Amino acid sequence: MPVRFLTALLAALAFLPALPARAETPELPDRIAAAWRTDHLSVDGRLAIPATELDRIRGAMRTAGVPVYVALVPRTPYLAKNRLDWPTLLHARIGEPGLYLVALVDDNYWSTTAELYRQGGLRGRDLTSVRAEDKQRLDVVSDRPAPQIVRTIQYASTAYDDRPLPAMPAADLEPERPHRGLSVTDKSDRAVYVGLSVGGLLGFMLTLVLGLRRRGKPKRSGSSKSAIEPKNVQLKAGGKIKQAEKALARLDRRRNKTTQLLDQRDDAFRRLDAARTLRADQPEDLLASAGALVLARQAERIASGAALQPPCFFNPTHNPGTAKVDWSDDVEVPACEWCASVVRRGDTPSGLLVPAKSGLLGHDRKPVPYWTLDPEDSPMVATGFGALSDDLADRITGRKEDAR
Repeated sequence: MPVRFLTALLAALAFLPALPARAETPELPDRIAAAWRTDHLSVDGRLAIPATELDRIRGAMRTAGVPVYVALVPRTPYLAKNRLDWPTLLHARIGEPGLYLVALVDDNYWSTTAELYRQGGLRGRDLTSVRAEDKQRLDVVSDRPAPQIVRTIQYASTAYDDRPLPAMPAADLEPERPHRGLSVTDKSDRAVYVGLSVGGLLGFMLTLVLGLRRRGKPKRSGSSKSAIEPKNVQLKAGGKIKQAEKALARLDRRRNKTTQLLDQRDDAFRRLDAARTLRADQPEDLLASAGALVLARQAERIASGAALQPPCFFNPTHNPGTAKVDWSDDVEVPACEWCASVVRRGDTPSGLLVPAKSGLLGHDRKPVPYWTLDPEDSPMVATGFGALSDDLADRITGRKEDAR
């Protein structure tokens, strides 16, 4: 019996090398890099891109004045989450200077991520500052790849050799959508339904408010007294944005800028652009206004040559976080002197209080500390307004590109 078993085992081992080996599929960055070694325009095989779009992209690549590498790929959760890292990953594999651009598509929606790398690690104007000065940047169509890719290539040409940024063709811009008028009957019907809906809603709300008042109002807690008026934060953010713009204008007027000054200008532009975006997209939102205030404050300091300071984690509208205090799970966060003193006493600062929907139908908007909200809903919460990670500006800019 042992002899038969040993014979069978040796026979099985003899046949194992003859089995075909399964080749591992290369990772996507490796596949794109391999394709770029023969053609600087890589198109994923799962995509069907019209030839006219590809021809236009190739034409812009030829006349860019700088080597351009372009990859068109379908959007996946992994790509969407890590898209800001892709130019770096691909440059590490190619190792040549030039513009590295990755365009992602989800259904008919295109978004781009790009980085410009110069010869020998030389620094200069980056794409962010060029894009910030483009008044047409938010009007580019997103249902075709060529308009955004060509415009980004033009940004690289301007950043590389200071050539003028050309005007965009009308076909690359979102058309003005004319308002379609309603017929007299439609207007009459709509007015009736709106009136009934509004009347019913107002009656319900009035009944609810009167019922709650009869139960008696609870006394205000110390934290509710600390709630910040959104209008005050909006005004502060608007004023700080203007101060940052003046500081950048002064920096731009300086002659013979060193590499360090150019870096300061680009970093300040990046933060100021994100602050403007928050104020423009969410003018009434308290979180957005506080985020704009933080970013504009940082942009002004950087443009003025001062050291970057993180915000106070507990309340970003306070003075910058110049002190370090222990927070939950052995996490150390920056805090202003006042909030730091509260933490050292063993208490929790009231922090930036924002409305949170609760109660019946979500209408009882009780103020809560901002850090108790879901970080997936806001980059301000996820980064602690930049106190936990200094990538708030990049997250805002990324969201803006995704929302175009």
